[in-house]
Amino acid sequence: MPQIAQISEIFASQLFWLTISFGLIFFVVGLGMVPKIQGTVDARDARIAADLATAASARETADRLEAEHRAALDKSRSEAAAVAAEAKAAAAQATETRVKAADAAAGTRIEDAMRRIAEARLSAEAEVEAVAADAAAAMVARVAGLTVDEDAARAAVKQELVRG
Repeated sequence: MPQIAQISEIFASQLFWLTISFGLIFFVVGLGMVPKIQGTVDARDARIAADLATAASARETADRLEAEHRAALDKSRSEAAAVAAEAKAAAAQATETRVKAADAAAGTRIEDAMRRIAEARLSAEAEVEAVAADAAAAMVARVAGLTVDEDAARAAVKQELVRG
């Protein structure tokens, strides 16, 4: 059979071309492209590792800054609370001082007003007595035709005012 007789020639030729093809593939892909791809992958891995390291460093820095910020914020809050407490105490003291001064001024004004009222009352009573004495003397003179001494009229009016 001629087909079986050609097997060795065909097989050798196919084996030759298979070897050449695999050799070319090995040299082009295996020695030419794989190192470049491997280099790219290694560079990418290195870049990813560097980015991860940078991110970790940035996270640590952010954590440290946040802790510092929180500490500063707490310190500021405590200082603000202390300042507010001092201001509140000072305001309370100032208010108390002003209230005491106002009370003293009001007391003085009340005493002055009471004194003026008492003086006005005495003056009014004296005027009422004088008017009443004059009116009584005039009535006695008109009704009885008698002249009454001014001191006697005042004494009589005073006596009637005391009785009510």
